[in-house]
Amino acid sequence: MERASKIYVAGHRGMVGAAICRRLRQLGYTNLILRTRQELDLIDQAAVNRFFAQERPEYVFLAAARVGGIHANRSYPAEFIYENLEIQTHVIHAAWRYGVRKLLFLGSSCIYPRLAPQPMREEVLLTGPLEETNQWYAIAKIAGLMMVQAYRRQYGFRGICLMPTNLYGPGDNFDLETSHVVPALLRKFHEAKVSGASEVVVWGTGNPRREFLHVDDLADAAIFLMLHYDDEAIINVGTGEDITIRELAELIQQVVGFEGRVVFDPSMPDGTPRKLLDVSRLRALGWQPRIGLRQGLEQTYRWMVEHYPEIVQAEAARVRLRA
Repeated sequence: MERASKIYVAGHRGMVGAAICRRLRQLGYTNLILRTRQELDLIDQAAVNRFFAQERPEYVFLAAARVGGIHANRSYPAEFIYENLEIQTHVIHAAWRYGVRKLLFLGSSCIYPRLAPQPMREEVLLTGPLEETNQWYAIAKIAGLMMVQAYRRQYGFRGICLMPTNLYGPGDNFDLETSHVVPALLRKFHEAKVSGASEVVVWGTGNPRREFLHVDDLADAAIFLMLHYDDEAIINVGTGEDITIRELAELIQQVVGFEGRVVFDPSMPDGTPRKLLDVSRLRALGWQPRIGLRQGLEQTYRWMVEHYPEIVQAEAARVRLRA
């Protein structure tokens, strides 16, 4: 992948896609091909084919996806499986059909069995039942990585599959209805601090353990692997360290400066008891993360506060559209 290579980043307005674009530009890659959803709907197969036929990208980072936390996955299972299957199927097939030199597919650590041995090695895929709360998203992502592997085996198509752990960072989704745990807690604690509330309620028992990777570290890993990895085997991308949700909530409380109580609601679902990736395969290639959790949370909180009016306006607009 040369500095002037034509590189298509699918989903460049999302948190992950935007981070990949930032890192590519920092490294001197100048020929990025970007389309908004209004300009190119990846669910429209004919439109995707026209785009690839006209633009002929040489490299593709497939970061476009329908994503969300436990509440969103439970509320919209049909959208999560349908939209993700459509997006990845159309992009992967068109990439092969129109001569893309290499494609990077972003999966998720939720593809692994709910009670997989910890830390989770890549080989535990499909060895047990999935976590019920996000199984539709997980099934779609499993189908995507299998498609990449199938096209490599049958056609020699150079596709690689990354399985990132839980991500957070600038550009995250802070909508409390659809967000993941880090942005949801950052917003909850911030609004409690501003309003003078006496407590913040956190879903679940606080006992599950989770691993968190800053999105800028993921972007760096994605480009590193695009340059240095070319194999059918999936590869985990994470920190190799985890904390409990209770510890995460307490850390975010400190970062935000909220002085009230933290209350856990055990009537709400916990999700998978633990999700820690075995990152030995990635470490052996010579890559490791650079951004510590507290540093990353502080950076993300500053970004959220700076963009808070836009976050609230966008959320209000989505509510009006549904009404």
